[in-house]
Amino acid sequence: MLEGRQAFSRRRVPSGMAVAVVILGAAVAIGLIGWAGTEPVLDAFKAVGWGVAVVCILRAVALAAAGLGWLKLFPPGQRPPASTCMLIRFLREGANALLPMTQIGGEIIGARALSLRGIPASLCIASVVVDVLLQAATQFLFALVGVAMLAATGRGASVGETVAIIILVAVPALYGFYFVQRPSGQRAVNALLARLIGNRGRLSIGALDALYSRLSAIYANRQGLAFAAAIHMAVWLFGALEVWVVLAFMGLRANYPEALIIESLMQAVRGAAFAIPAALGAQEGGLVAICAIFGISSQIAIALSLVKRVPDLVLGLPSLVGWQLLEGRSLLAGGAADTGRRSE
Repeated sequence: MLEGRQAFSRRRVPSGMAVAVVILGAAVAIGLIGWAGTEPVLDAFKAVGWGVAVVCILRAVALAAAGLGWLKLFPPGQRPPASTCMLIRFLREGANALLPMTQIGGEIIGARALSLRGIPASLCIASVVVDVLLQAATQFLFALVGVAMLAATGRGASVGETVAIIILVAVPALYGFYFVQRPSGQRAVNALLARLIGNRGRLSIGALDALYSRLSAIYANRQGLAFAAAIHMAVWLFGALEVWVVLAFMGLRANYPEALIIESLMQAVRGAAFAIPAALGAQEGGLVAICAIFGISSQIAIALSLVKRVPDLVLGLPSLVGWQLLEGRSLLAGGAADTGRRSE
């Protein structure tokens, strides 16, 4: 536990820049709703009816499965309970969607929450880092599938080209993220630390050595990596059902291939907008452009985006409350330990 507290002892509140980006994104989303027509958008949202609950259930199943994929990354004998990984996976998603921080802030919070359950901090961080890489890599493949299917329809050339550019930019980013996790990356990071902070970096280099040791153990678990990657790819494909359900409840004749194209291209836009909290505005604008390929109106596209944000609230808020209770329990336990030491 001490290792976990030391690694996460310096937590930062959201910066003014992050808050400004949230406000700007919200303004863009509200502006799009006003442009499309508030009343038609609300009517389209209401038309979904019980479909909103179905979307929430689908999202819960997807997140639980993603949590099991994360679990498989841990070396045998060092795995936390499956329920812990699944619940914290909900927390990671909720924090990314609801807190004013970039879409990777939830991963930091998730690693912190796992460390509070007694897992060594270096293992927590390493597992989340690899899990994020697998999510990004499978999302890349998912986007490729969507672009290929879109090209087969012969429609949406301009949107497809834009997403293709995003995908091409993602390739070096994914490789760089992988490279820095490998031994050659460790040598480069250690050399950079030594040059920047000299002897003061010995403690940091020691912590990095522990982290890279955990990363090596995770990458040595080839079966776990393959299982986790397969789970994440299945989750992306499963996520297209959300789009299909919403459009079906609205009375549109959508099919799964079209829903998959919409979902994959939307996720590519969200990935490109990772620095924008919850991809506010970017998701709405992206869906307007993508849905237009299939003749779906901007009102329905924005209503679709709003429906997809409902699970963020329904599933995210309880997970954030649970995280705060976990943090409070940790603080109380730490305070009690300090009091006991002073009384001795």
